Amino acid sequence: QVQLVESGGGLGQAGGSLRLSCAASGRTLSRNTMAWFRRAPGKEREFLAGITWSGSTIYSSDSALGRFTISRDIAKNTAYLQMNSLKPEDTGVYYCAALARSLYIVPRTGDEYDYWGQGTQVTVSS
Repeated sequence: QVQLVESGGGLGQAGGSLRLSCAASGRTLSRNTMAWFRRAPGKEREFLAGITWSGSTIYSSDSALGRFTISRDIAKNTAYLQMNSLKPEDTGVYYCAALARSLYIVPRTGDEYDYWGQGTQVTVSS
């Protein structure tokens, strides 16, 4: 059974940085797309960034492009989300997700992902 465990959330300051981690266990995800989503208070879950097994990345132009960087360490079966220039509107629960199949795609729709973490809370103060 695959488990994704996020960590690194907490309280950040506007203009500051946080780095989230997503550690996978149960199977290797070295050939699987991984992604980060966010659910802000009172809003729908939104796609932030995704990364294929080869390292190709896609970002949400509205929320993540230019401020967030997704990466992964294949050997550690872990994905990361480096968040810089934090804004109060970045506050929310951040989720890691992964595809079960080895496809060279990065879906932006959460329903297409098979594995999800429990989420980590990020709160950005002004």
